[in-house]
Amino acid sequence: MRKIRLLGDPVLRRRSKEVEALNKNVESIVEELFQIMYSEDGVGLAAPQIGVSLRIFVIDDGKPMAFINPKILWRSEDTNMGEEGCLSIPDVFEDVERSNSIVVEYLDFKGNVAKKQFSGYTARVIQHEYDHLDGVLFIDRIAPNRRIAIREKLISIIREANRK
Repeated sequence: MRKIRLLGDPVLRRRSKEVEALNKNVESIVEELFQIMYSEDGVGLAAPQIGVSLRIFVIDDGKPMAFINPKILWRSEDTNMGEEGCLSIPDVFEDVERSNSIVVEYLDFKGNVAKKQFSGYTARVIQHEYDHLDGVLFIDRIAPNRRIAIREKLISIIREANRK
C-alpha cells in the first residue's frame, strides 16, 4: 500500500492529469484510495496524496463516492468558514472559507457520467479534495496571519517529507 505524501512533496503542487480510460489500474487506484482513507480515519483522499498525479479522489461522509475527472460547474456565492485538516499536513487544523453549495460533473466508479449538487459538509470535503487535483492545499486558502502563526509547524512537516 502506498504512503500518504506530506507537505513538501512536489506531487502535491502539480496539476493532475485527466484519466484517459477507466481500466484495472484506475480501479485499483480508487480501491487503494478508499483503503488508505479508511485506515487513516479520513473523510476524503485525492490521488496526488498517494503520489498518483491523476484527477481522482474519493470521499465518505456516510456514503462512499469516487470522483474521476471531476469538474466543479457551479459554486454558490454564499460561503461559510469551517475547520479543515489534511492527511498530507498532519495535526494542522485551520478555518477555510468555502462555497455552501456546488454542482459537480464527474465519472463515478463504474464509468457513468454524473452531475450532482452537493451542499454543506459534503460540498466542503469535495472542494478540499478537488483543490488537491490542481496542486492547491487548504493552507493556501487560510488567512495570511494564520499561515504565519503555523509556519514552524509547516516547516517541520516539510522537513519530515524530505527525509522520506
